Amino acid sequence: MSGSAEDDALFVRPFIMTGGRAEPVQDGLRLETLVAAAPGAGSAPLEFERRRIVALCAEPATVAEVAAGIGVPLGVAKVLIADLVVGGLLLCQQPSELSLHVLERIRDHVRAL
Repeated sequence: MSGSAEDDALFVRPFIMTGGRAEPVQDGLRLETLVAAAPGAGSAPLEFERRRIVALCAEPATVAEVAAGIGVPLGVAKVLIADLVVGGLLLCQQPSELSLHVLERIRDHVRAL
């Protein structure tokens, strides 16, 4: 069973974005992990999705929001975000307790995936 060329491109693209990796280099990123751009990250020489992630994280966003914002599966977003955290371009924080508003936003963004 063969899909269209467009379907094939959509299948391959996440693999290309992550350099073939399926696991993030940093463990512990969860749906509700807040990520924010580090000072000066906006001027870093980044391309494509990584640049979009840094731009989205000018204001703190959850991992789920970033995935929905750039239109990639959650696993792909985790790999890309972890790369940016390790590179010092994103800062992450695990919230100790989530407000109902944040939980609703996460739910909505996960549904959008």
